[in-house]
Amino acid sequence: MLQFGLKDALDIILVALFLFYLYKLMKESGTINIFFGVLAFIVVWVLTSEVLEMRLIGTILDKVMSIGLIILVILFQDQIKRFLVELGNHNRWRFLSRMFSHHHGAKKGNQADARKSILAIVYACMSMSKSKTGALIVIQQSLPLDQYENTGDSIDALINTRLIENVFFKNSPLHDGALIIAHDRVKAAGCILPVSHDTKIPRYMGLRHRSALGISQATDAAAIVVSEETGNISFAHKGKIDTRLSSTELEKRLSSLEYL
Repeated sequence: MLQFGLKDALDIILVALFLFYLYKLMKESGTINIFFGVLAFIVVWVLTSEVLEMRLIGTILDKVMSIGLIILVILFQDQIKRFLVELGNHNRWRFLSRMFSHHHGAKKGNQADARKSILAIVYACMSMSKSKTGALIVIQQSLPLDQYENTGDSIDALINTRLIENVFFKNSPLHDGALIIAHDRVKAAGCILPVSHDTKIPRYMGLRHRSALGISQATDAAAIVVSEETGNISFAHKGKIDTRLSSTELEKRLSSLEYL
């Protein structure tokens, strides 16, 4: 006779939460079809091997499953990396860093520096919006963006409005790539980003918007886009993109970021 206890209920709840979070992550990254495909394959494997006990097809699927984990790690390496980073940076664990941190006096100064950098970015975006100058700005969060920085030209300068505008000036050799900001500094410009292949992206969004969405899906970074055609400002983060932002809305989204 089967016994169902508290431990079994907890086990089911944990598995359900894991699958839900995995589904949410795949949906945000635009790989939801692969998630359903893998899920369907596992269901078929369990039915043929355990329920129906089909030896031949069960043996074949067992061999596929033995190497399937390696294939999944290769396919979803960016999503796995993002999952682990988000797990380690969850709000529930932040009290530990505060407990062992002794730099309480620097908080106000850091907020002042962040405010100054945010305003510099907002002013630059509003200026480029008025002149319809295309721009793509990426702001690093927890995950390092070294592999993308290496595709462009290193700058390593303080964030200021004039520098951002000069990078995206139409005759500038760096204006077609992305500008990457990390640790309150402009790290590189002219960088190449991964492009999102999500079929739900509206057709009016160009390569800059797809690149902004792509970097927000592959990492936890945020990206700002200024449209060259309309001058509209968009903001991409966590696999979602918001369009037609005002200066106030852009400032609010930048202020909500954990890092700048």
